[in-house]
Formats: sequence, structure tokens, C-alpha cells
Amino acid sequence: MNTFIAIVIIFGLLVFIHEWGHLVFAKRAGILCREFAIGFGPKIFSFKKNETTYTIRLLPLGGFVRMAGEDPEMIEIKPGYEVGLKFDNQDRVTDIVVNNKSKHPDCKVIQVEKIDLEHKLFVQGYVPDEEGLVTYEIHPQARFIHDEEATQIAPYDRQFSSKTIPQRAMAIFAGPLMNFALAVVILALYALIAGLPVDESVVGDVTDDGVAVEAGLESGDRIVSIDGESVATWEEMTSIIQGSPNESLLFEVERGSETFEVQMTPEERMGPEEQVQGVVGIYPPTEFNILGSILFGFTTTYEYTVLILEALGMLVTGQFSLDHLAGPVGIYSYTGEVAAMGILVLMQWAAILSVNLGIINLLPLPALDGGRLMFIGLEAVRGKPIDPQKEGMVHFIGFALLMLLMLVVTWNDINKFFL
Repeated sequence: MNTFIAIVIIFGLLVFIHEWGHLVFAKRAGILCREFAIGFGPKIFSFKKNETTYTIRLLPLGGFVRMAGEDPEMIEIKPGYEVGLKFDNQDRVTDIVVNNKSKHPDCKVIQVEKIDLEHKLFVQGYVPDEEGLVTYEIHPQARFIHDEEATQIAPYDRQFSSKTIPQRAMAIFAGPLMNFALAVVILALYALIAGLPVDESVVGDVTDDGVAVEAGLESGDRIVSIDGESVATWEEMTSIIQGSPNESLLFEVERGSETFEVQMTPEERMGPEEQVQGVVGIYPPTEFNILGSILFGFTTTYEYTVLILEALGMLVTGQFSLDHLAGPVGIYSYTGEVAAMGILVLMQWAAILSVNLGIINLLPLPALDGGRLMFIGLEAVRGKPIDPQKEGMVHFIGFALLMLLMLVVTWNDINKFFL
């Protein structure tokens, strides 16, 4: 249950921040955002504020912001259609009732001859029992009412494709950007809570078990030398300890105004890259600094970014196999292990996942934000947009291949963790 709660909170936050970035910059560009959704599939909960419907959907596998103009409009009115019209006090059409007109007795029925809902915003047609054509102006925020559900029209200047290349690029790039920003914030909060490591040969704290607590070391003790070799920094001290597993070492310790010596034998433990290291069970000293914590957030986010990019490079060059990739099942399992280590480790894991989500979305692959940015870049180079139908087909094929990859990775995860 703890793992499930951690997954819901972490993924909910990552997806929310990502899609919120798209939403904010799209609205700033004047794009009509019809829906802001967390998850896919059937709606569980929804509410509408201003022009956007905010929804939570059944399958928590991502989210989306549905911008006007990205997909063909769901409702198309052709000449000969009969629709009902409702007006404001300036005689502008505010509602276009597509069907069930009997449920709207106050609407004026018109047989459409011409209608422009993108540029000139007018409807022209014939009204029963009236002679000649009549023309009405349509409000820029008028609504279709179809099956008693209202959908706002999207004039061309409110559509995604009408915006400048920088505006569209920023609306797409903002999602991954927010993931990097979230990682910075999480890591800065982590540093404020846990403290920043100080590179001094001082015992920050001791573990509940281990040779250090058995030897009587306490928080604040300064290690002056090890086997006669002077040490001044944490790196110098740990380098000797890690390189001396199962070897007896003489530590010169300074506590306040007193100096004494203790003998300790570092215990053997497996370190990174399957190398044996020595440990005595001490933590580094820390300090609490707001500016330092913010800097830690930026520098550590950069370090995570470099590590993930290096791993992707190794995957492309064949140094990593698909077996090293983790899908939803693998991430769920790893999150359970991390959650058992405490909230601070979980915060670092959330930051890593946020950076990973930002990088993956920026890859120039169809159906991802990076793929959409690639098409916007091609438009900038060509001086004209790519055919929307061709672009849509590329994204569809890319999405299908990504789903296939997800199935392969998930099957590997199931074999790895459960079979």
C-alpha cells in the first residue's frame, strides 16, 4: 500500500507539472485549451474553469492538454443543416444547437447556407416563415450544443496552428522544462531538510550499528589522521577507509580540546561497479544554507541529466540492452524499495524520475514532445508547415511503436521481478 501511495503521488505530481507547463504557455500564447487531463480512458472526475475542462481519468499512465486546432473539430456543419441559434443582447450567436432542438424552444431555427467558424465568424441561411437570406454574427466564444453537451468553437486565432513558431515551440517545450524545474525544487527541498554535505573529516553522525559506534565515535568528532596519514577532507578520509576493507586502522580523533586514538577495522561492503569497499558506519557532516540548497538543486539536476544522457547513449550504441530498461512494473518495484528507505531517498528518486521524464519527452521521436518540436523545426527551415495529415500519420506510427516497446519492457519487468 505504501508503494502504491508513493507511485500515485510521485507520478501524479510529475504528470501534473508536465501538463501544467503545456497549459500555462499555451494559454499565454492565446491558444484555446479544451481539456487538461491527468490519465487516459474514461473520466472519473471533471470540472470546468473558464474555457478549460479539468479531468482525472481512469488509467494513470500519463496525461494531456487538448489544444484547439491540433485535431480536426469534432462537429462540422455543412450547407443544408438545420440548427438552432441563441443570441446575446448584441444579437451575436452564442449557442449553436446541433440536435435536440425541441429541448431548446427559445432558439431560432435556421437552415444553413454558409457558415464560417474560423475567420469571419458568421452564419447565413434561411429562417422558416421568413423571406430571403439572413446573416448573423457569431460570438468568438460561441458554443456548439450537441447531445446536450457544450463545446466552445475555436476561431483560427485561438488554434495552435495559428501561432508563431516560437509560441508553438514554447508551448510544447514547456512540459519537459517543468519536469527539470520540478527536479530542481525537489532537490533543493531535500538539501534544506537533510542538509548540505561539508567536505571536512568530521563525523556528522554514526549508524546504529557498525565499527564506529562500537569504537565510541560521536557526532562532531574530527578525524585528524589515519595510520599516521593526515586527513583534512571527507574525501581524503573516506578514500583511505574505502580502500582498506578488513584492515585494522589507527584513527587519531579530536573531540573538543581532547585528542585520542581508536583502532577500527572497516567492514567489507559491495560498492558501485561491484567493487568491495570498506565502511565504518559514519555519515558526513552537513550544514543548512538556503542559497546552497538552491545551488544543490541545480547542480544535482544537471548531474542526473548527464548520467541519464550517457545511459541513453550506451543504449543506442549497444552497450546497454533492452533488459536494462524499466517500464511501469519495474518503476513500481523500484519505488517500493526506495520508499522503504525513507522520505529523503524517495525525494531523490522522484527528482531522478522527473529528469528522466523530461529527457525522454525531448527525444526527437514521433508522438513525443521532441518529435513535435522536430516538425516545428522543419517548418522553420522549409518556410511552410508539414502537411498535417502526413505529420499525424508519422505521430500515429511512432505512438504504436512506442506502445510496442512498452509491452516488451513490461514483459521483461514481469519476468525479472515476478517469474
